Amino acid sequence: MNFATWIVEHGGVVFGSVGVVAAMLAAIGSAKGLSIVGQAASGLVPEEPQKFGKTLILQLLPGTQGLYGFVIGLLILLKLTGDIPLEQGMYLAAVGMPIGFVGWGSAVSQGKVAASSIGILAKNESQTTKGIIYSVMVETYALLAFVISLLLFFKFTSFFA
Repeated sequence: MNFATWIVEHGGVVFGSVGVVAAMLAAIGSAKGLSIVGQAASGLVPEEPQKFGKTLILQLLPGTQGLYGFVIGLLILLKLTGDIPLEQGMYLAAVGMPIGFVGWGSAVSQGKVAASSIGILAKNESQTTKGIIYSVMVETYALLAFVISLLLFFKFTSFFA
């Protein structure tokens, strides 16, 4: 068996798995974003422990991209079978890429904005909502990528049903 034959016979699973891995890139971004905010919050909370709740809200924001990636990765995984054709596997790889790449980038960026918002909280607690709004604005692009991945996934079922 040569490589071309092997790819045709088993490439569907390989490419479908690439879709799962791509979707999980959003989780890597979330972990990085969460760590950025956590580091900033760790500087404030020992001095002003009553602000822990508000710092926790800011820290949770970059975690949503990981959840979006998890949902898409799980949907792709549920479609994978041992005999999935190559073209279906390639399509599933494409399903995972929007949320994977956009989720990764937006989670890291959101973590940076949320970490800066910890500074707002430290200086003027009454203005914290503005920092949350700045952080949520970055989320918009993760949501758009999640919707694109969902639409691609549900198109999969109509293309290959």
